[in-house]
Amino acid sequence: MELLFLAFLVLLMAFALGSGYPVAFALPGSSIITILLAALCGYLFTGNVDAYFALGGPGQWLSAGVTNLRGVYWEPERDTLIAIPLFIFMGIMLQRSKIAEDLLITMAQLFGPIPGGLGISVVFVGALLAATTGIVGATVVAMGLISLPVMLRNNYSPSLATGTIAASGTLGQIIPPSIVLIILADQLSSAADQAGSMRKALHKASTGELSMPSAFDVGSTSAGEMFLGAFVPGILLVLLYMAFILIYAFFKPKAAPAIAFEGSYNREFLGKVLITLVPPLTLILLVLGSIIGGIATVNQAGAIGAAGALVMAGYRLHEGKPRTYWPVLLAIISLIAIAIILSNYNTNIKNIKTPDDKLGVTLALIATFGLVVSLIWSGWRAFKIDNTLHGVMIETAKTTSLVFIILLGAAMLTAAFRAFGGEELVRHFLESLPGGFWSKFIVVMGVIFILGFFLDFIEIAVVVVPIVAPILLADPSANVTAVWLGVMIGLNIQTSFLTPPFGFALFYLRGVAPATVKTIQMYRGVIAFIGLQLLALGIVGAFPSLVNYLPNRVSLLSETAPPPRNPKLQYCVEEMLTGYYSENGDRITRAIATAQELDLSVLPKKLKKNLENGFTEAGSAMELLAKAIEAEQVISAASPGYRSIHDEVRELQRGMFQITKDNKDLSTRISRLRDESDKPERQRLEALLQGNKDEIAKLEGMIPAGWDDAFKQYIVLVKTEQKARLTYRRAADEAYEPLQNVLFILDDAEKLDALESELFEFKAKISASEPHDMVAPLANFSKLLNKVAGTGSLRSAISKARRALKSRNPNKEKALAAIEKAEAIFAEDKAWRAKAVETLKPSLEKYDDVIRGNIGLRLQSRLSREQALYVASCGSGHRDVSLNF
Repeated sequence: MELLFLAFLVLLMAFALGSGYPVAFALPGSSIITILLAALCGYLFTGNVDAYFALGGPGQWLSAGVTNLRGVYWEPERDTLIAIPLFIFMGIMLQRSKIAEDLLITMAQLFGPIPGGLGISVVFVGALLAATTGIVGATVVAMGLISLPVMLRNNYSPSLATGTIAASGTLGQIIPPSIVLIILADQLSSAADQAGSMRKALHKASTGELSMPSAFDVGSTSAGEMFLGAFVPGILLVLLYMAFILIYAFFKPKAAPAIAFEGSYNREFLGKVLITLVPPLTLILLVLGSIIGGIATVNQAGAIGAAGALVMAGYRLHEGKPRTYWPVLLAIISLIAIAIILSNYNTNIKNIKTPDDKLGVTLALIATFGLVVSLIWSGWRAFKIDNTLHGVMIETAKTTSLVFIILLGAAMLTAAFRAFGGEELVRHFLESLPGGFWSKFIVVMGVIFILGFFLDFIEIAVVVVPIVAPILLADPSANVTAVWLGVMIGLNIQTSFLTPPFGFALFYLRGVAPATVKTIQMYRGVIAFIGLQLLALGIVGAFPSLVNYLPNRVSLLSETAPPPRNPKLQYCVEEMLTGYYSENGDRITRAIATAQELDLSVLPKKLKKNLENGFTEAGSAMELLAKAIEAEQVISAASPGYRSIHDEVRELQRGMFQITKDNKDLSTRISRLRDESDKPERQRLEALLQGNKDEIAKLEGMIPAGWDDAFKQYIVLVKTEQKARLTYRRAADEAYEPLQNVLFILDDAEKLDALESELFEFKAKISASEPHDMVAPLANFSKLLNKVAGTGSLRSAISKARRALKSRNPNKEKALAAIEKAEAIFAEDKAWRAKAVETLKPSLEKYDDVIRGNIGLRLQSRLSREQALYVASCGSGHRDVSLNF
């Protein structure tokens, strides 16, 4: 019955959408009607409203209270989605203020004299508009109204002209900042969490181990990472479009003739180009650059874009009138002033300590006030001139409301789809396909491509992606990243927007194209661009580094970069160190030998012993890593033979697992059939249950006889490699940690000396003061000691003195004895530190310079730039880890 209601849900939704009912109401409406119908039927026929739900049901949902519904109704409240209205406002403001029109006209004049130049200018402006608006319909309509008449008037082929405009307009789907990417990031972050749980369950079922190594976790994503990942594929698509137009114009010059510029390329024209081109490029740089540089979050970058678009509209709408550029000049001056103030003053209001701090805050407030005035001034102009601001706000509110209500409705639809077992059905179908991950991926992409004919990107992103993305991300055979999957889906949706006869971009263009342009000409025109988009899809699929490298690079070079010992980085870090050791092993060995000859007698016994052990461990570290790499090579050699039997058995086990789940459902249904009238149905289900058990036995019999031995042998190899890597990591840490500790202690020798006078004053103060009056000073002194490395014994003595004075029966004699002990420890520490700084520290620093970036890398706070770039490149591919499952 669950499948019957699932089919009813899908058909009802399709009927509602096909009849023209608004998507925002069709999605939740079909969900509510189907859920109510299933609950009513369950109550009438079985007395249980949850009877016809495969997962949960209204009874369970309502008994759990409102918290169980938050997954649906709180969906639009995630912080990521705040950026959507900001980017929508930015795009609509740039459209309404005619900045897009200026770009098209100026670029056409600039590139027109080149064969195919007008087409290139359309692609160039399409990319700029995509990077500033991200709204496909608005971009296609704007370029269709402005460029199409010019291209046709200059004898451009109608097919090439319309194909270029339609394809360029869809760039807003993939070039950041794109609303599509924000929504996909939001959905994929949830999908990645589900996929992580699914992969852990798979690992437990396959290996019997309770915990899965964190290196196999499914990585999540964010809107910022999606922007970074889509940047290179977007540029690749633009270059493919431009190259095609140039080649087409070269072989068919009559289809894309050069257009002579009636004016002259003088200083005035250069100024016009700069005024037209520089502001949008600056805005793009500020928005994307702030995200890429880690300066701003996506939401903050959206606010920057919205403010920038408002300032640009302020001078464009006021063009030709007095004081046109005053607001933008005030904004530029204020921003420059803020940048200078931030670099020279402390502007934290809560931390004003000096007159300079007060001056910095005052100047920052003045500069900020100037920026606010420029925004209000620009906003007032946009409000008064043609009522532009009012129109932009209305359109922004409409579009944002549409997006959010569709998100809400789609969340309800997805919940209903899962409740009726739809997600499990899709998973079972995809996992039953031969060919592993790529067959699943191709089927999913094909479905999304077809759905792109009928549904907008929002519906696809919020309805289809939550269902299929966890299944694809959980598959360890491809081990794809969420960013790569999101970009591939974005490119796919973009392609479907162009595909006849249903492509949305074609409908937008048909609405503004003159009657002389036939629809069939438009269809012919986009075929080449569809081919280019499919080519780009293939390139990005074959070279995932195009997507993954930039997010990895930015992450590893940012202020919040993960440390080198992060489990997800270990594979690439050790691959990098293997190459480094092969090239520099002799130098490292000589440095270790030199260090072992050092006279360490000046150090305390414990530090000396630890340092000597560290030298010994350092000597074995390179050899241990080489053994780990050898163990990996043994696994690589054994993998092809093991993979064939592994894949066969796992396929059989997946079938057995699915049948076992079906048996649980059958047992539940049988248990509900208690009346005598239900006997025929119960007998039918019991026969089906027995047939399933026979099928499980049959599948178990198909498992090859040598599977257990092959599995055990392979697991031994895997554990050998894991043990070898852990042994190397432990040796590397034990080799460098003692050296690091000694250098920290010697570096803090001056800090310790600075505390001498305060320590030696305590005896007199304790003798002359009340016991409780000295508790706080001793506590403060202990805090100061805590900032000096290697003062554990000294802190312990001071703590004893403090406790003796703090007790119910204060004991000054005991406190004074503890202080005397502290003075003795201090004198001893000061003496050996001074001697070690003079005789030992330079040699240890030279040794540290040699091993810090290799043997000692795991204990560093971050990778060097060169190392980060290597690891970013290494980790940007997809590594098959399926044999570990």
